[in-house]
Amino acid sequence: MAVPVAFFGLFFGCPVAAIVARGLREGGRWRLGRFADVLGEPDVLHVLWFTCWQAAASTALTLAIALPGAYVFARFDFPGKQVLRAVVTVPFVLPTVVVGSAFLALLGRGGLLDELWGVRLDTTVWAILLAHVFFNYAVVVRTVGGLWAQLDPRQEEAARVLGAGRLAAWRRVTLPALAPAVAAAALMVFLFTFTSFGVIQILGGPTFSTLEVEIYRETAQLLDLPTAAVLTTVQFAAVAAILAVHAWTVRRRESALRLVDPARTARRPRGAGEWGLLAGVLGVAALLILLPLGVLAERSLHGPGGYGLGYYRALGSVAGSGGTFLVAPVAAVWNSLQYAAAATVVALVVGGLAAAALTRRAGRLVRGFDALLMLPLGTSAVTIGFGFLITLDEPPLDLRSSWILVPLAQALVGVPFVVRTMLPVLRAVDDRLREAAAVLGASPLRVWREVDLPLVRRALLVAAGFAFAVSLGEFGATVFIARPDNPTLPVAVARFLGRAGELNHGQAMALSTVLMLVCAGALLALERIRIDRSGEF
Repeated sequence: MAVPVAFFGLFFGCPVAAIVARGLREGGRWRLGRFADVLGEPDVLHVLWFTCWQAAASTALTLAIALPGAYVFARFDFPGKQVLRAVVTVPFVLPTVVVGSAFLALLGRGGLLDELWGVRLDTTVWAILLAHVFFNYAVVVRTVGGLWAQLDPRQEEAARVLGAGRLAAWRRVTLPALAPAVAAAALMVFLFTFTSFGVIQILGGPTFSTLEVEIYRETAQLLDLPTAAVLTTVQFAAVAAILAVHAWTVRRRESALRLVDPARTARRPRGAGEWGLLAGVLGVAALLILLPLGVLAERSLHGPGGYGLGYYRALGSVAGSGGTFLVAPVAAVWNSLQYAAAATVVALVVGGLAAAALTRRAGRLVRGFDALLMLPLGTSAVTIGFGFLITLDEPPLDLRSSWILVPLAQALVGVPFVVRTMLPVLRAVDDRLREAAAVLGASPLRVWREVDLPLVRRALLVAAGFAFAVSLGEFGATVFIARPDNPTLPVAVARFLGRAGELNHGQAMALSTVLMLVCAGALLALERIRIDRSGEF
């Protein structure tokens, strides 16, 4: 546990604590009265209300749209199921700026709806809600569908034999068994939408602002660190509470049920109703997921003179950036791949050691450490990025001018995915195998190499793929620490979208398409080696 604890202490705890202390300490004394001052401002209360309201609305809408999809993936067997499972997961690993770009191309000025019917939704709350459903659809499908596929359908059939109707049997037998998974999925969706940044930044315009966006505005634009520190503390407390409830629901889900092999529960649809449900889910997936991604790719090819590769060619020259960067925008592709590869190595080392420690020890302290590993997913990435600049500025950790700063920030987001992927597999390794190897004279290192590694190799590849994909798309912290001569793809997309002009908008679409294809390729490769066929992450 020493390496993960040191890593999170240095690169998560210190930056967050530095920002809070910089804003709330003055003259060596804590000014806690600033909480009342900041939280009493009408504008801040409006931001808090909108953050909670849109997160609740996004969660409810996601559940309503995704739960039928979870049932279809869990109970039906149909051609192309595995490919479709990978496709619906693509939005989850896409950077939020790409999601915003895709919906901007669909719903914004000059977008598909604007051209066809003169309708624009890019500055309305509906664009935000739809983008959040697009982003989180896979969370519900995989979390709920993964458990649903392992529930024995004979239990519901027995209830129907005893006289219960179809709805009553589902409500009294299946729904209570699914409730922990539904609650866990809902909490994760609420967490991701509560801390939404890129989507709100691009689609919300000046009208809508979440806590994360407001922290960015107070930190980067207004330099009001006291207000930013208060909002960061509020968000941190909310995220910690959400993760605590989520951990409780996960423990209930793991301990309360007897599960069966998912291969025994899936079957071909029967009857017009089931085929209609399958068609409806496929139609929703096409409209909600494929259409925005397709429009994004189409806009990247549609220039003033018609279709072509003009926007892509413009990425190859410094002049094509219009003064936005000191290098050709296409350099952001190579930069992002290098940064993501380095971040993946760091995440695998830190996350692998953390998963191994969690496997071998139990107790309240270890469960608390497990929850700590999840905090970077919900803590303000803006705070972490700005905190890096404040804390990592003195020897021996003066890293402000070092390239490693970006991968370290990205690895913070990748570690939770490594831990969540490897932990179930490591827990499944029989301790007697390790003990037998030790009795035969193997050292601890050789036991790990000869026993654990062959069993977890596929999980390690999946963890590496997820860490690479989410590192590639990290935006909130990277926007502070990426230098103009070494931009990443998400930062380049956001800066192009922030500048007027058709060329800038077209290049943003082109870079977003490149990033989408790289993430989709990584995910499709993961689907081929995924070791958990129940469908969970």
